[in-house]
Amino acid sequence: MPIPSTNNFTSSERILVDDLPYVDQEYGDPVLREAALALVDEETRRYRPTKNYLEHLPPLELSSFETPLMKTEFERLSQKKPMDVLSMKRYELPPPSAGRLNDLQAWIECVDNSMAQLEHQTTRILNLELMSEYGCESWRIYNTVLSQMISQSQKQLQELKKQIQDVNWARKKDQTEVGDKIKHLEATWFGLITKNYEIELACAEIERQLASLNE
Repeated sequence: MPIPSTNNFTSSERILVDDLPYVDQEYGDPVLREAALALVDEETRRYRPTKNYLEHLPPLELSSFETPLMKTEFERLSQKKPMDVLSMKRYELPPPSAGRLNDLQAWIECVDNSMAQLEHQTTRILNLELMSEYGCESWRIYNTVLSQMISQSQKQLQELKKQIQDVNWARKKDQTEVGDKIKHLEATWFGLITKNYEIELACAEIERQLASLNE
C-alpha cells in the first residue's frame, strides 16, 4: 500500500511497499540474492543525485557552542602549538630580589604572598578534613543515585525492547494474514487461468471438429 507523502516527498515520489519479509521466502535463494545485489550495484553506479536533499535545513553552524576559551584552544591545536605548562609561581615564596632587600614594600609583598599561601594550604587541609569526615557517605549517596539511574535506564530499555517486540509480532501477524490471502488469491488466479486455458483448448478442438465436418 502507498505510504502518505511527507514534507520531503511530493505526491509523485510516494514509495510503494510491496514486500512481505515475514512471508516472502525468495530472499534466501542465492541466485536471486546475487541478481538483487547486481541490480543495486548497477543503480549505485549510474545514480546521480539531482538535488540537495538537505537544502530545506539551515546551514550547519559548528562554532555556536564554542566558548572563547575553546576557540583559543582550537586555534592552538590547528597551529600545532604546544600547550602552556602549568605555572607553579603562585606556590613559590621567593624573597625580594637582590636589588630590593632594603625595600620595605618588597618585604610587605613577600609577607602578603606567604599569608596567601598559608591561607591556601589551610583551605586545602580543611577540605581534606571535610572529605575525610563526609566523603564516604557522599560517595555512597552518589553511588545510590547512580544505581537508581541505571535501574531506571534498564527499565526504560526493557520497555522499549517490549515495544519493539510487540511491533515485530504485530507486523508478522499482519503479514502472515496478508500472505495467506495472497496465496489463496494466487491459487484462485492460477485455477482460473488453467480453466481458461482448458476452455481455449476445448474451443479450439470444437472449431477443428466443425471445420472437419464442413469439409
